[in-house]
Amino acid sequence: MENYSKPPIRELKTHNANQRATKHRRNAFGTHKLFDITADDIELFLRERLRQRIRTKTKNGYHERTLVKPATVHQELRVLRRMLNVAVRKKLLPSNPCSSVEFPVVIKRLFKPHYVTWSEQQRIERQSPQFLRNIVRILTETGLRINKELLSMKKHQVDITNATVWIPDSKTENGVAEVPLTPIAVDAFRNQFSLAGPGDWLFPSHRTAGEHYKSNKGIWRAALRKAGISYFRIYDLRSTYATRLSAGGVADEWVVQLLRQGNSDVFKKYSQMKLAMKREALEQINRRANEMTVGEAQTDPIFRGFGTVLVQ
Repeated sequence: MENYSKPPIRELKTHNANQRATKHRRNAFGTHKLFDITADDIELFLRERLRQRIRTKTKNGYHERTLVKPATVHQELRVLRRMLNVAVRKKLLPSNPCSSVEFPVVIKRLFKPHYVTWSEQQRIERQSPQFLRNIVRILTETGLRINKELLSMKKHQVDITNATVWIPDSKTENGVAEVPLTPIAVDAFRNQFSLAGPGDWLFPSHRTAGEHYKSNKGIWRAALRKAGISYFRIYDLRSTYATRLSAGGVADEWVVQLLRQGNSDVFKKYSQMKLAMKREALEQINRRANEMTVGEAQTDPIFRGFGTVLVQ
């Protein structure tokens, strides 16, 4: 952790997440030697973690909440696997015991964001309060990160006249940038200015004076339920933004820049063409390219309208 997780090797936020992931691992394997850790030990640790509950500290002591999410435990396994891979490279271990470990539960959509169709977005907006409607439109038109970049945004960061927004702090260094706005995003920001009232925050908290709005999980879940749409993370609107750019013909390298990602491999996670889009592309197949005459193309209903390349 000290040599392979801290900046500049990893971002500070990534390092902090890795440290959180190793907290329970230390309790389970802190007294073990590397050679003593087996695949069975790791599987028992994972199963035990999945039976534990989230504990939050309050002024009256610790409060137990819901069960630990499988995604959280899976992240702990990934960090442990990376650490043991370093030990293998350093020849401290002959092999990584995590390679023989099967995660005990199925994690749905762990790396498969939900793509929101335009009709779904309209249904969600109809069932949303105005400020949530603005959030949905801004996220799908800019790809901003919901918590770090949008909800914590101050009014002076938005330049309506020049249709840009300035992001001074983000998840990565590449995230710090000036983001261009579409007309839909400009209208959403302008509408939010009228809702925000006085103060610096664009999304002020109605519960705590002087603070910004921090959690929208409840109201987001309610909007999806009213719209009759299965739950998905609001963060998936960022992948929707990327997919719409890609489907519109924007080059992958430009999509990566608009997402403000440092690693182009992450693009695969965000841009996912829907099966319907692929089927539309397949309809353009010309099975008789350069073989049909103009007359054949005009009279053959099978090939009519499919962009056939005709014999001159």
